[in-house]
Amino acid sequence: MQADSGLLAAPFAFARLAAILLSMPLRILCLGDIVGRPGRQILHQKLAGLVRERAVDLVIANAENIAGGSGITANLFHKIRSYGVDVITLGDHIYRKADIIPTLQSSERVVRPANLAATAAGRRFTVVSTAAGIPVGVFSLLGRIYMNLPADDPFAAANWVLANLPENVRVCVCDMHAEATSEKVAMGHWLDGRCSMIVGTHTHIPTADARILPGGSAAISDLGMCGPYDSVLGRRKDRVLKHMTTNMPHSFEIATGDVRLCGALAEIDPETGRALSMERVEIKGENADQAYDSDDKTPDREKSE
Repeated sequence: MQADSGLLAAPFAFARLAAILLSMPLRILCLGDIVGRPGRQILHQKLAGLVRERAVDLVIANAENIAGGSGITANLFHKIRSYGVDVITLGDHIYRKADIIPTLQSSERVVRPANLAATAAGRRFTVVSTAAGIPVGVFSLLGRIYMNLPADDPFAAANWVLANLPENVRVCVCDMHAEATSEKVAMGHWLDGRCSMIVGTHTHIPTADARILPGGSAAISDLGMCGPYDSVLGRRKDRVLKHMTTNMPHSFEIATGDVRLCGALAEIDPETGRALSMERVEIKGENADQAYDSDDKTPDREKSE
């Protein structure tokens, strides 16, 4: 009888545990564009401690500038996953390094902008589970204002993603990768009440507007970057200024000074998907010892971000 009682009690104990976990806020950390080796370095140094200290359940990071400042490789995908990044979002530099394409096609831990062509390589969204078993939908969108890579309507693409998420997904996160602040703010209002967290990336400058919108969505116009802030958007100041003051072409190499990890942390109600709190995160590190290493392969020479 005792053994039978124990077997009967087990499902009830599991149900109680599940109820407790569902009543606890879900903590999601979103990190801005990881820029080159300096960005990778501070992730390696600071992310694990931050996750422990703030009891983070899920880490999402934009990594389209991780390889020499432009694009991502399969090797670096696996490297930052080992640092503690759960899901990787990408933007207009997504296909800069061709060897990432098989990973885009096979892994559920990386998404391409949902408003690229239907035939573009990669997933338009993904659903991953936290350690507590809570499913979280993640997708990214590409802005159309002042952007170099042509893309379809991001508002229609957002509607498509939300319509195609599994019914059991109550929590979802959108990375709006765009140049214009107006487009990022507009997307926040478009998704308010339908998406748990809408974060902006691409411009590399953290904004002071982390907030919860009227419909219950956490939003911020730009997360900033994980990279060197003694720079112009992560690139050496002298190179950028020489180009801007002479109109002559110069390679925009990665800077190394004042490296910081920047992003935002939100608490989400796992039952409703609504945000309970939203705050910026900024952790200062040390200057990087070098701008590139063997993981960067050929350093990027593009002049545009």
